[in-house]
Amino acid sequence: LYQEMQHMFLSRALEKILSDKEVKRSQHSQLRKACQVALDEIKIELEKDGSVVPPRANYIEADKYVLPFELACQSKSPRVVSTSLDCLQKLIAYGHITGNASDSSAPGKRLIDRLVETICNCFQGPQTDEGVQLQIVKALLTAVTSPHIEIHEGTVLLTVRTCYNIYLASRNLINQTTAKATLTQMVNVIFTHMETQAFGGLTSCVDHGRSVHYPSSVQAIEAQEKDRQCLPQQNPSPSPGQMSGGSPRSDCTPDPNGTPSPAASTPDLNTINGQPEELYKIFIYYTVEYLHLLWLFPMCLSSISPLSIFFPLFLSTVFFTFLRPLSCALSCALRSHELRSKVVSLQLLLSVLQGAGPVFRTHEMFVNAIKQYLCVALSKNGVSSVPEVFELSLAIFLTLLSHFKVHLKMQIEVFFREIFLTILETSSSSFEHKWMVIQTLTRICANAQCVVDIYVNYDCDLNAANIFERLVNDLSKIAMGRSGQELGMTPLQELSLRKKGLECLVSILKCMVEWSRDMYVNPNLQANLGEYNELCVSSCEQLGVSLDSTVSSSVQSSQPDHPEQYEVIKQQKDVIEHGIELFNKKPKRGVQYLQDQGMLGTTAEEIAQFLHQEERLDTTQVGEYLGENIRFNKEVMYNYVDQLDFCGRDFVSALRSFLEGFRLPGEAQKIDRLMEKFAARYLECNQGQGEFASADTAYVLAFSIIMLTTDLHSPQVKNKMTKEQYIRMNRGINDSKDLPEEYLSSIYHEIAGKKIAMKDSKEHTITPKASKHSVANEKQRRLLYDVEMEQMAKTAKALMEAVSHAQAPFFSATHLEHVRPMFKLAWTPLLAAFSVGLQDCDDQEVASLCLEGIRCAVRIACIFSMQLERDAYVQALARFTLLTASSSITEMKQKNIDTIKTLITVAHTDGNYLGNSWHEILRCISQLELAQLIGTGVKTRYISGMVRDSQAGIKGFPIGGEEFMPLGLGPDRRQMAHIQESVGETSSQSVVVAVDRIFTGSTKLDGNAVVDFVRWLCAVSMDELASAHQPRMFSLQKIVEISYYNMNRIRLQWSRIWQVIGDHFNKVGCNHNEDVAIFAVDSLRQLSMKFLEKGELANFRFQKDFLRPFEHIMKKNRSPTIRDMVIRCVAQMVNSQAANIRSGWKNIFSVFHQAASDQDKTIVELAFQTTGHIVMVTFQQHFAAAIDSFQDAVKCLSEFVCNAAFPDTSMEAIRLIRHCAKYVADRPQALREYTSDDMNVAPGDRVWVRGWFPILFELSCIINRCKLDIRTRGLTVMFEIMKSYGHTFEKHWWHDLFRIVFRIFHNMKLPEQQTEKHEWMTTTCNHALYAICDVFTQFYEPLSEVLLADIFTQLQWCVIQDNEQLARSGTNCLENLVILNGEKFSPEVWNVTCSCMLDIFQTTNGAFSSHWLYLSVCLQDVDFDTQSQNSYDRALSERGGQSQISTANQKLFAGLLIKCVVQLELIQTIDNIVFYPATSKKEDADNMAAAQRDALEEAAEEGDPGQGEQGMYRHLSSQHLFKLLDCLLESHTFARDFNSNNEQRTALWRAGFKGKSKPNLLKQETSSLACSLRILFRMYCDRQLQDSWPDVQTRLLLVCSEALSYFISLTSESHREAWTSLLLVLLSRTLRLTDDKFKLHASCYYPHLCEMMQFDLIPELRAVLRRFFLRIGSVFHITEQTRISKC
Repeated sequence: LYQEMQHMFLSRALEKILSDKEVKRSQHSQLRKACQVALDEIKIELEKDGSVVPPRANYIEADKYVLPFELACQSKSPRVVSTSLDCLQKLIAYGHITGNASDSSAPGKRLIDRLVETICNCFQGPQTDEGVQLQIVKALLTAVTSPHIEIHEGTVLLTVRTCYNIYLASRNLINQTTAKATLTQMVNVIFTHMETQAFGGLTSCVDHGRSVHYPSSVQAIEAQEKDRQCLPQQNPSPSPGQMSGGSPRSDCTPDPNGTPSPAASTPDLNTINGQPEELYKIFIYYTVEYLHLLWLFPMCLSSISPLSIFFPLFLSTVFFTFLRPLSCALSCALRSHELRSKVVSLQLLLSVLQGAGPVFRTHEMFVNAIKQYLCVALSKNGVSSVPEVFELSLAIFLTLLSHFKVHLKMQIEVFFREIFLTILETSSSSFEHKWMVIQTLTRICANAQCVVDIYVNYDCDLNAANIFERLVNDLSKIAMGRSGQELGMTPLQELSLRKKGLECLVSILKCMVEWSRDMYVNPNLQANLGEYNELCVSSCEQLGVSLDSTVSSSVQSSQPDHPEQYEVIKQQKDVIEHGIELFNKKPKRGVQYLQDQGMLGTTAEEIAQFLHQEERLDTTQVGEYLGENIRFNKEVMYNYVDQLDFCGRDFVSALRSFLEGFRLPGEAQKIDRLMEKFAARYLECNQGQGEFASADTAYVLAFSIIMLTTDLHSPQVKNKMTKEQYIRMNRGINDSKDLPEEYLSSIYHEIAGKKIAMKDSKEHTITPKASKHSVANEKQRRLLYDVEMEQMAKTAKALMEAVSHAQAPFFSATHLEHVRPMFKLAWTPLLAAFSVGLQDCDDQEVASLCLEGIRCAVRIACIFSMQLERDAYVQALARFTLLTASSSITEMKQKNIDTIKTLITVAHTDGNYLGNSWHEILRCISQLELAQLIGTGVKTRYISGMVRDSQAGIKGFPIGGEEFMPLGLGPDRRQMAHIQESVGETSSQSVVVAVDRIFTGSTKLDGNAVVDFVRWLCAVSMDELASAHQPRMFSLQKIVEISYYNMNRIRLQWSRIWQVIGDHFNKVGCNHNEDVAIFAVDSLRQLSMKFLEKGELANFRFQKDFLRPFEHIMKKNRSPTIRDMVIRCVAQMVNSQAANIRSGWKNIFSVFHQAASDQDKTIVELAFQTTGHIVMVTFQQHFAAAIDSFQDAVKCLSEFVCNAAFPDTSMEAIRLIRHCAKYVADRPQALREYTSDDMNVAPGDRVWVRGWFPILFELSCIINRCKLDIRTRGLTVMFEIMKSYGHTFEKHWWHDLFRIVFRIFHNMKLPEQQTEKHEWMTTTCNHALYAICDVFTQFYEPLSEVLLADIFTQLQWCVIQDNEQLARSGTNCLENLVILNGEKFSPEVWNVTCSCMLDIFQTTNGAFSSHWLYLSVCLQDVDFDTQSQNSYDRALSERGGQSQISTANQKLFAGLLIKCVVQLELIQTIDNIVFYPATSKKEDADNMAAAQRDALEEAAEEGDPGQGEQGMYRHLSSQHLFKLLDCLLESHTFARDFNSNNEQRTALWRAGFKGKSKPNLLKQETSSLACSLRILFRMYCDRQLQDSWPDVQTRLLLVCSEALSYFISLTSESHREAWTSLLLVLLSRTLRLTDDKFKLHASCYYPHLCEMMQFDLIPELRAVLRRFFLRIGSVFHITEQTRISKC
């Protein structure tokens, strides 16, 4: 059935051709015959009977079936041709013709090729029937796209060429459009087939039963490839089998012998086994075949006319033969054809490149073709003055950048550097060109990968231009829009260009944000800038650009990305560029700089190589450097020339090569040196030449060529040199011979034809500096631009050809860190562009772009911690809000409102990174709140008039007098209405909510960011409060709010926050404005109450930090109102939150401590009331929580005690301290278990350190500071505590305690008024001494080992003071101490005690002696006779009873008296200690009574008075007693000597020593001797000391003898009377001795006693003497015993 349908369809087609009228004509007889033959064959085939022949793959393929259609197409009848083409198209479309059979007329071709060629030949040029043209296009499209047939190589090219010709030649617009669409579809289908067949088409081909024909071998393919690439090239591209980059396919190379290998035979679908090598051969076949299509298009981009390529040959002949005279008429048509040809070629190329698959993008042959042909062609069309061509060129470049940038690194650089950026920079380029370039850049800048890759591959490449930097700078200049008038633009065009420039810059920043988005942390967990990603994606998708760069970029993806290396390279590049810049100004400085930076060697060879290789050096400066007459410069020049190779080159070309690297200096001597070296080098390289006799010849000739060049090509030389003149000038230069005239003539003609100049690339490079010209009008501008574009195209083409075979690695960046150096490079021009845009343009779109750019820039600077850049952008935003600027707020426009919103958005989204930039933001928010007051009215107390304060305030407000001024009711209603209109939107709900969101969002900031936020908010608050007018508290209120918001932060963060806020409250609470201070204190109270509710764990200290501002305010603010408020706030906290307070007690007591010293009764009473409540109630309930502040509580109470203005409070405070002691005594375990910062204190000592010590120490401070009644009460309480709780004290505690106690006496060591000191000694010290002795006695056991020596030392200090009462008390205490505790004394203690007494004796005696000697010296020159005494008395009366001498003497006299008193007290003390108090007096009384009885009754009873004594005698050893005796006898001796010196006593008395008689020491003299005698006699009679009797006896005899002798020598009756008791003791005690002892003593005393009898003695003494003498008579047997007894 299928065969019948084929025959029937074919028959109808042939019959249709035969039925045409045109076919019936005679000239179509051959066609009719062919049709008839074909019909007959069909009928024969249909009439055949029998079995069906197996179907053949290609049934209709015989010549007899093709011939009719071929002849019909060759017919001149359009209708016949159309019918034939229509039939062929349908046969092909339905698969009735496959044409795989061989063509019998053309060996090597298939039948389908013949059919396609027949179809193509139907087009005969522009005169071809339009219907035929359409049928041709239709048939060819069917042939290319049909799945039933395959066409290759030339057939494909023929189909494309025919459609191309129809598009160009057809006059019918529909045909043109159809042909163009067909071309596009053909190309896309062809390249799609290539991609699919290369990677998987083999299986598909087998499934469809198609036969594919391949070349016989790979070698044949390579031969065809070489034939097609017969183009002149210095470095031919590698063969298809030699893939670059080490591809695995590179091993598939042809056999070196040129013979096909077994594996290279013709591949057959039935034999392919899937081996990679076989598949690759098939892939090579398709690659080579479709390369023809790629090469087709660059040809039409060249300068060759498309008519000579695509039109039939005869059309070209007709054109050049007949139509040349009509050039003027047809020039437009020719231009139109050329333009259309170029446009369609570019469009097809664009289509191919945009649809390029992986094979196209990666295969080396395609890449090389793009490099060598497409890029070179684009370099010309990229500067086309035709907008359509230029735009298509840009689109192709954009596609190349997207898909092929990995392979086109150097080509892309040329495009950017020489075309796009140059067009942007040159002032003569048209607006259209700039617009299209910047449109393209907008698309490029929207691709993050592309932007970063440009920076990494060019700006960070030492050998590449700074594309990214230059791009940003150019876009910034365009965005600033300041060159619009120079370019001849209209204002609207300039604005459009500015917007595009800004859009590009913003896109670049968005790309940076997108690239580094993984480093950004949004505090609000909202992708506020997430739309950037979507924008980039959408814009890239519209352009067909993928964000993942290109498929081929995966080639480089395996390479590691190290941004540090690129940064190092960039730094080196910057150094090199700066060095080149210096070199171009002053070569030596540039060279030195590069050497210092390590970028250039120090040898002449290295510098010469640098001059050769670096093309950016100024050629003039290079010439000057090489020509310098300095030794090193000469060495560089010699190396420079030696590095040139002139081998095999003629002299002129060598000279051109030499001079193209630098410009000859103007000085002849420099040129001379250069030419001399050149000549030497030329002959060195060309030693075999025979033209020059010596180097001198070459030298002179080179000079003459330079002169010839200048003469022939300088416009300043009018009379040009002729050839004859030039030859004549060079005569005799070759060693006195001439060079050949032909040689010189050739030189002349060559120089005349082309001057010697530097490299073309240097001459033709257009720099931005040279691009600005003064253009008079638009016509001149266009002419100038055409010239520049032509030069630009020439330069670009030369550079593109130079790099067409170069290989440069292209790195696809992946690391986020690249954005940092990119932004570091670009932030300055970006900021300039955005600032200018906001400053001088009110267009809403411009402002929006600028604000968006600044927002992105801030984001980048924040992410990478670039503080300088971040602060600059934020300051720019703040400046354009007009809130902190110097301009009036009435100038505020919509862009300023938008700036405010942007600033708020930045604060909300980038708060984690703003750091110090918070200052500007919060300043603006502060001023914004002030501006918002205008919304419903203005509080005029906040308005400073038309002039801004130095730190705060907003300009533009009217001056008003009332407190609240509604809008429209003020003094200037119009001005107020204008202000409201200007700033009305600042009060909008959205702005207010956004501002509040900043503060509520502070909870989401990280730990460091919130500290910065708080710190700068406090700084702004200080500025508000420092206003010269009414201060504002907006920021202060916000501080309170954010404190509430952030109170749930972890303590580590909250501590840092409060460190800032607390310091701010310290300052605000001390503000001179009470309203501000009250607000601060009340806010503190609220925050504190809120925080205290949370409680605090043990050993934490945050409550202390939190409450510290109360303490600071109380200390610094002297306002009674504020101080009272602080006390009340703290009292409220205590009353309501006492259970939760821990470490905060310290601050509370510190506040009360400050209040305790206040003079305001209310403050003191309120503070004391709360303190008492704490001590009496709170401590009772929460003592463990308050242990840490227990010391502070006691200190606070101590301060209350010391406030002399409130004695009742003082007494009550002492009572509370006593109550605190009860807490310590009752709860010692709580103190032991409490561990805090005293971890180094032993647990057993914590009770002392935390409890007892603070109490006792503060009591000692009270004693030292307060008045008499208070300190007396304090002293009583202190010793009461010791006595009550001392039994719980450890031994070492007592040591610390008595150091405190002894501070009572230390107070008197300070110089104070004499009256206060006297009162202190008389009262407090006296009281303390007795109390100390009582405590010591009570706790003797623990204290004796620790404190006895200290107590003795203190007693000794008291005794030697110039206070009689204190001295007496000291001796009395010493006496009591020893008497009460002596029984417990050890020998060592007694030794210390005796030593102490001895020291006291010696000290007082020594002091008396020194004073006495001083007075003796002062008075030794005074003759106290009657006359001098009278004059002395007159002098005293004249001076009011005083003189300088007498005043000093009075002090000395007082000291002498005290020392005398001390001596007497000490003597009495020793007597009382040894014999117990009153014992000696009783003995004296008994002696006197006994003497009286003896006198009256003449009866004497002998007894031992030592019996039953209570003194310490029995506890003292003989050594101790001897030590005491030494003290007593020394005192006696001193007193006796003093009493014996009558003249000095008289002098003292006359000098003013008080007393009715001359001073004496009679009592000291007698009492010390009496005590000594009692001790000696007691020891002499003590049998326990019998071993010491000899010493005692010796001492006793000596003392008694001296005493009696001294008595006899006395002349004063009163003096003798003072000795009565003493003599009674001596005689009575002697009488009580045994006879043996008495006998010894009596014999010694007898002479003295006899002498005593001459004195008038009292009866009692005479009675004793009588008894003594009677005893002598008895003992010495002078008289009878009975007589004595009777007597």
